[in-house]
Amino acid sequence: EPTPMPIVRALLELAEVGPHDVVYDLGSGDGRIPITAATEFGARGVGVEIDPLLVMQAQVKAREAGVEGKVEFRLGDMYAADVRPATVVTLFLHPGPNLKLREKLRSELQAGARIVSYVWDMGGWKPAEVRQVNEHQIFLWRIPSR
Repeated sequence: EPTPMPIVRALLELAEVGPHDVVYDLGSGDGRIPITAATEFGARGVGVEIDPLLVMQAQVKAREAGVEGKVEFRLGDMYAADVRPATVVTLFLHPGPNLKLREKLRSELQAGARIVSYVWDMGGWKPAEVRQVNEHQIFLWRIPSR
């Protein structure tokens, strides 16, 4: 289920995405989050998606949007993806995958990196901010210093 475009923008705004950011979208689907991060916020984007057809669609959409040099879509398993370069990670998954990703994100992301999620929280992680968007919530967490 694709993230609605108003939510895409709200997630990127909540994470305060800018030109110096590298936005990773885990389970990137049609690529709308990395593409929007590049076109509207000036960031670089990386999508990780397990479905090869969706990766191809995202690559076509990036070309059509003129940002193929600023975004990359990788066919692969989000649990195995190297997210260390990310300054922002976006999620629209379910509770199970979010919880499964917690330790990976905590150990691989640099202090200050932001994680934003649509609908689902991260269990016991206390969000830095929660916003209501329509009938759902979006959550922001910041990776603390080690």
